[in-house]
Amino acid sequence: MAGVESTFTILLGALEGLTLEDFQEFKTKLSYVDTEGGWNIHRDELEKVTHPSTLISYMGDSYGEDTAMDIAIGLLEEMNQRDLAEKILDEKAKEYKQKYREHVAREFLQYEEVNSCPGENPSVSDRYTNLTIARKSWSQHGDEPGDVSSDSITAQTLFEPSKDGQGPRVTVLVGATGMGKTMTIRKVMMEWVEGTLCTQFDYVFCIDCKELSLSKEVSVVDLISRCCPQQRTAAGRIWGHPEKILFIFDSFEALGLPTAQPKDQLSTDPTEAKPLETTLLSLLKGTVLPESSVLIAMRPTALQSLGQCLEGEHYVEILGFSPAAREEYFHRYFGNDSKADAAFRLTRGNEVLYSLCVIPAMSWTVCTILEQELYKRNQLLECSMTTTQVITFYLSRLMKHRVSNARQNLQQFLRKLCSLAADGIWKHKVLFEEKEIEDQGLNQPELLSLFLSEKGLKKGTDHGNVYGFSHLHLQEFFAAMFYVLEDQEETVGDSGPLAKDVNTLLESYHASRTDLNLTVRLLFGLVSPKSVKYADEGIGCRISLRPREDLLRWLQTRHRDLPHPREATTVEELDTFHFLFETNEESFVQSVLGSFTGIALQDAKLTLYDQVALCFCIKQWAGLLSVTLRSCSFHQQHRRQEPATGLPRHCRRQEELRSPLHPLCQALGHPGSSLRSLRLQWCGLTEGDSEALGTLLATLPSLVHLELGDGALGDDGVRMLCAGLRQPGCRLRVLRLRYTHLTSACCQDLAVALGTSTCLEELDLSFSTGLRDDGVKLLCEGLRHSGCQLRALRLGSCSLTGACCQALVAWLGDSHSLKCLDLSDTELGAGATLLLQHLCHCNCELQALGLSASSLSKDALRELAALRALKPGLKITDLLEHEAPETGAMARLTFQRGVWAGRGAAARGRKGIPSSRAALPSSRSRC
Repeated sequence: MAGVESTFTILLGALEGLTLEDFQEFKTKLSYVDTEGGWNIHRDELEKVTHPSTLISYMGDSYGEDTAMDIAIGLLEEMNQRDLAEKILDEKAKEYKQKYREHVAREFLQYEEVNSCPGENPSVSDRYTNLTIARKSWSQHGDEPGDVSSDSITAQTLFEPSKDGQGPRVTVLVGATGMGKTMTIRKVMMEWVEGTLCTQFDYVFCIDCKELSLSKEVSVVDLISRCCPQQRTAAGRIWGHPEKILFIFDSFEALGLPTAQPKDQLSTDPTEAKPLETTLLSLLKGTVLPESSVLIAMRPTALQSLGQCLEGEHYVEILGFSPAAREEYFHRYFGNDSKADAAFRLTRGNEVLYSLCVIPAMSWTVCTILEQELYKRNQLLECSMTTTQVITFYLSRLMKHRVSNARQNLQQFLRKLCSLAADGIWKHKVLFEEKEIEDQGLNQPELLSLFLSEKGLKKGTDHGNVYGFSHLHLQEFFAAMFYVLEDQEETVGDSGPLAKDVNTLLESYHASRTDLNLTVRLLFGLVSPKSVKYADEGIGCRISLRPREDLLRWLQTRHRDLPHPREATTVEELDTFHFLFETNEESFVQSVLGSFTGIALQDAKLTLYDQVALCFCIKQWAGLLSVTLRSCSFHQQHRRQEPATGLPRHCRRQEELRSPLHPLCQALGHPGSSLRSLRLQWCGLTEGDSEALGTLLATLPSLVHLELGDGALGDDGVRMLCAGLRQPGCRLRVLRLRYTHLTSACCQDLAVALGTSTCLEELDLSFSTGLRDDGVKLLCEGLRHSGCQLRALRLGSCSLTGACCQALVAWLGDSHSLKCLDLSDTELGAGATLLLQHLCHCNCELQALGLSASSLSKDALRELAALRALKPGLKITDLLEHEAPETGAMARLTFQRGVWAGRGAAARGRKGIPSSRAALPSSRSRC
């Protein structure tokens, strides 16, 4: 090694500088050296040595490099050659520093992940994502966990002086289980090795307290030796400069040390072996190596008592991942932008999981499960990851590596923990006093610190310590488990004052306690057979399936006041689909949805996770006949603004057209689907959505009614829709495209579709103000096709004039199927007279004509009176139906008000859009 050669070069120079007499004295003293485990050099051989280089070679072969150097330094000091000894010591110290850094790099560069393959352990730099860390003093301990002050820091600024200019001697790094304490320490160690962090320290010693807890008597030197290569330290130069040393104690809570000892029992000598607790307290209190620095990493337990034995310390709390850091972590984990984007969008769409991902270990859990889902399915839109599954997996990993208690003890502890959690949820309580912990029998430090964090109160309070779950959603998980956890004693009394009544929980949620939503959702997840099995194997919990029937019955009847629960109705609450998705059990979903025939959702912001839950249920729903989504939006969070430039052009085009509605259309078209009606009103449809809908039309023959009332639908969208209409598999009978931005430019495509389809009976283009006369003329060309069987054409409030009437008259003369023609809210002028005259003399079977009489001329009014007298069965009136989005939905859409009110209505000053939330009439009842 270069370092060894350099040290031997210094030794060689020192021996060559000795006089012949001194060199002879060195050899004489060397002949009396006796080392354990080494080969001593025979005196006769030493007598023959005449050159220092030969002597050094003998020493290296006989004693080994390190021992040879120590012997040489000792002999030179005995000979009063202290300058030479110091020079060698300095060089050896430099060499050892480098050797120690290389040792630390080997120990901390990579770490073993639970799910990694052999030889694929990631490096710290690959995985580490900056955490939110807040610096607080002990007086601030007890602030809300999420309250990040302006004095927030990072691993890079952990040891920088605080605002008062003083650097802390003792820093206490506190974080709940899974918050990233150990990973932060690894980051500190690696950046110290690289020379980018803690450069003021020559040595940083990281000690795992879980291993240290087995020791009885140790010295500070023993602690240092544990961290060194071959557990050997260099000469006393390490602790000779204590201000250059940083001690790091990871998992400090594992020691369970008393925090008070008489000062005269503490140590002052780093080489003195004393009981473990005495040596550690001596280091913390500064009676030994007082100039050294200490970093303690621990869970938030026993913090108040620890603080009483420290002086000049700083309390630093890991608060977890910020929103930006969560996304960064996903990208670091997957190492592939497309997979990371897909996984993060799905997680971001689940508010519960996204919130839990503030815990780094939970982010790892979610990524691990999604990675497995991607491996199995190659896409996440069909993933089966539920919130219950993620939390259960997280807890199983938590307890597998950190819990040594017997299974029975763990079961008893969890039963009490669940009771505490449920009681808190019912009482809106997230903090629990120490007495409550003791009364529940939860004062078991090893287990308690896994789930609850100490939240010491601010100064001036006399309530002692209080505790809270490391995350509210974990409290809600244990509250749900309270209702299904098996009681070995099978007695109600063991549950404490809170009864295990699932129906009370469900009725309270339905009546007013919407804050119980997650508890109810997790309850559904826990009673699935998969969860029961995994909870038993992974957590050691026995879950009862008895509440399943109560949950099934409640979902079937929660929104009905009907005498017969089996009477079909619609599902109007999105949470129903989330409850069913949590079970992830097809037979259970089919049992519930078998009682329903439709979906009616309004003003729902559907995240990607919402869509996954909805689509999962639809695929199990053979009896689904109608779907109505009104003022709903389909969100794809954090979607990249630009497609990847490295993709081929046609792939980039496909990415641009990727439809948020695509998953829903795929689910609606599942094999065995009986869907007949699909209504999407004010849902902000895109061009890509129209493509997905066109595919659905072409492949789902049961679909006979499609209604798209959306100002975002333009010409390109209509063209893509027509591509589906022209397919032989399309059996659509009613197509309603109201309030759209289509113009005459797309009417040629509509005309071709009309001439191709033999099933289409109604076309509604009302409120399409860009259609105009040219568009109607193009439509009439398709309508005159012999195969066209259109029964109703609605063109109300489309900015038409009399110029289109000639084309309509020509078509009416050929049509024998048309029953309804709606031209309401249009100023046809002389064209109205022409149309009415034609209707008086033609043999068409028209039954309803939509006209606004107030806009007719005198001539047209005379023809109207004649037509009514001639054909009294013909209904002639304003047939226009106004349907506008609710105020909240309108605020989210960028449309002009002029789209809502027709031109004629605006001119006359009448209200163009009365509010309407009534059920839509069928196509036959409106003519």
